[in-house]
Amino acid sequence: MGKNALGVILVVIGGLMVMKFIGIHLGWIIGILMPFILIGFGVVGIRNNSKVIGSILIVVGGLMLLPKLFGLISLLLAIALIVWGVSMFKNRQKRI
Repeated sequence: MGKNALGVILVVIGGLMVMKFIGIHLGWIIGILMPFILIGFGVVGIRNNSKVIGSILIVVGGLMLLPKLFGLISLLLAIALIVWGVSMFKNRQKRI
């Protein structure tokens, strides 16, 4: 890891600590980003011939992401049911 990347990481961590100190909490953003970060590290690990660690990171990131995606999947299912129900009403009116 280069000095620039390390510097960016240190600045981000320090900035998050300062924001928490002054009362700005971004835990929900970190909760959403962390699975994607783990999946990204897993992909990088697989590309660098570290298949076991990369695969583990991808699986852990995916498992962390599942509860967050469940809400989205439920919303899409609800919308699909509404559209299906409305289409059934429209088809019923055409037959009469």
